[in-house]
Amino acid sequence: MTIDEGQHPVPAAAAIVSNVPDSFPWGVLTRRHPELIATVRRLVPYPPAIQESLDQLLVTIDGTIPPLPADAHDRAAWQEWAAPYLGRGWLDVPFLWSESYFYRLLLEATGYFSSGPWAGIDPFAPQKTAELDTPDLARDLGDLDRLVTAPEQAGLSAALTASLWGNRADLGFRMSDPSAQGKDQVDDLVADDSAELWRLLGAGTQGQVHLVADNAGRELTADLVLIDRLLATGRAATVTLHLKPHPYYVSDATTTDLLQVLRRLEAAGDTAGDIADRLGAAIGDGRLQVRAHAFWCSPLSFHELPADLATQLAEATVVIIKGDLNYRRLVGDAHWDPTTSFQDLTSYFPAPLAALRTLKSDVAVGVDPDRLTQLEANTPGWRTDGTHAVIHVRS
Repeated sequence: MTIDEGQHPVPAAAAIVSNVPDSFPWGVLTRRHPELIATVRRLVPYPPAIQESLDQLLVTIDGTIPPLPADAHDRAAWQEWAAPYLGRGWLDVPFLWSESYFYRLLLEATGYFSSGPWAGIDPFAPQKTAELDTPDLARDLGDLDRLVTAPEQAGLSAALTASLWGNRADLGFRMSDPSAQGKDQVDDLVADDSAELWRLLGAGTQGQVHLVADNAGRELTADLVLIDRLLATGRAATVTLHLKPHPYYVSDATTTDLLQVLRRLEAAGDTAGDIADRLGAAIGDGRLQVRAHAFWCSPLSFHELPADLATQLAEATVVIIKGDLNYRRLVGDAHWDPTTSFQDLTSYFPAPLAALRTLKSDVAVGVDPDRLTQLEANTPGWRTDGTHAVIHVRS
């Protein structure tokens, strides 16, 4: 895979690393990653050779960063990206890079890119599939009729809220108590530029929308409902859905996951089934296009968008960027002052954009100073515990 040299430098701020004990990134590398290896071993019946490879990966977490095997299909690209870090301790290199490389090594250990019988087997599939069978999702799908039949702007706003929060329980597609839903948003949204998004996608806009997806399962379901609403209301003439070309982080959405969600919607019948039918027809006639660029599975920030992808995105009326990882890649995974302007940090991006992010890591920007003081005093875990979110828009 070739990634063109970016034309925009990453902004100057100290990169987040993982060597502070009990910090969020330290916990990810020293606790979450070993737990993930154990979960993969438990849920997928891998043969002894793959189990041994996973054990070897676990051992490296307490040691130094190893290179990919000589026969890895993308070794050249990763050797270039890894050159400053190979042989160093995992905790002493940029957190964004170390997370990305861990997942690449995990795929190598499970034989995902091999020519053997385990080639192409998603090690995270059992976890993704289980989420499609939860009562929470069933409840969400049962509420879709209220969303689709609501006044247009109310339905769009509810779909945006569901897409923002993704896997957050008890929010989903609720339409039965708009006042309660609004209170949730006021209390939990650190920043809300949604009015600017609806200005960009006003009634009858017929715009070109790109949506860069994050998680599979319940979150991708909500993303697809939002896409359906944008197409059905004429806010978008076309939507381009950007998925991962192969498994990446544990729950990242691939084309296989898209098909599973569409089947789940179809199986639910009623309004959910109608949405699946409309989305299938939109894929068939080109109004919904699916793309999976190799860049989405690289450790690079969006400042280094390859030229072909940047050209695609530049055509958009607005690019909707989902999730925590994409947000970190968008603004830079660094120790920003939280009051730093989101608009300034993303001025390099080739199109108007909306970032929908539930906060699950240390990065924070675009926060009003008074709101920041309140959060730091009353909610010390607001950056990482998934209880707060942002809707940032740069037109």
